[in-house]
Amino acid sequence: MRGHTTASADEVYALLQDGASWPEWSPLGSFRLMRRGKDQREGLGALRLFRTGRINSCEEVVELVPGRRFSYALRSGLPLRDYRADVDLTPVADGTEIHWHSSFTAKIPGTGGLYRRTLSRFIRRCVDGLVAATSAAGVRSAP
Repeated sequence: MRGHTTASADEVYALLQDGASWPEWSPLGSFRLMRRGKDQREGLGALRLFRTGRINSCEEVVELVPGRRFSYALRSGLPLRDYRADVDLTPVADGTEIHWHSSFTAKIPGTGGLYRRTLSRFIRRCVDGLVAATSAAGVRSAP
């Protein structure tokens, strides 16, 4: 999913790295830090627990490129293997382009399409929320 914000890439990146901010701008209900990162609170290796309704998802921060990329991998919570999401930030003249994409394998055969559609809607809402939280112009996003 793609979006555009008038905020700088560093401003967008700061929200992505701050798990406590996610319930404010995404569909996630709550956040708890399960394990600190190696070099900083929510740095590489940090385990972040997000709760939405009855679903608890534990995600590990797996790649950080300040102002450019924030990546995490699902460790538990959904019947998926090898789930990884990358949020790529590209500075442009009037702000930042956001590209949030993920890949995974369904653990239960035949459910991959369902999870792809569900996660696509979820990521769309995350991108729109991130844009709204960081852009003075409001939400401007594209599929």
